Amino acid sequence: MGLFFIDTDQGTVATQHQLIAAGVAGDTGLPPRPWLRIQGTGDASTMWYAIMRKRERGVFIGTLVLRHSPHHALLTEQGWEEISPDAIRAPAGA
Repeated sequence: MGLFFIDTDQGTVATQHQLIAAGVAGDTGLPPRPWLRIQGTGDASTMWYAIMRKRERGVFIGTLVLRHSPHHALLTEQGWEEISPDAIRAPAGA
């Protein structure tokens, strides 16, 4: 999969490749705000990692976490939401 980004206003999650294909990311390959890179390994796969999001102080934040790990369980207990791999995509009409 690669690099993941989150729209801090809407909570939408997309890969860098999806954002480039949708014309959201410019020549640098980095999308403008409100898109922020989700910190984690640059070669993450949804097979091994879960993309989690949570709304904090009016904005969405995101993180990558190994599936079925104690950290994953802790984040779930703290109200983080796991994003389904099917829901990872660039916004429609971008």
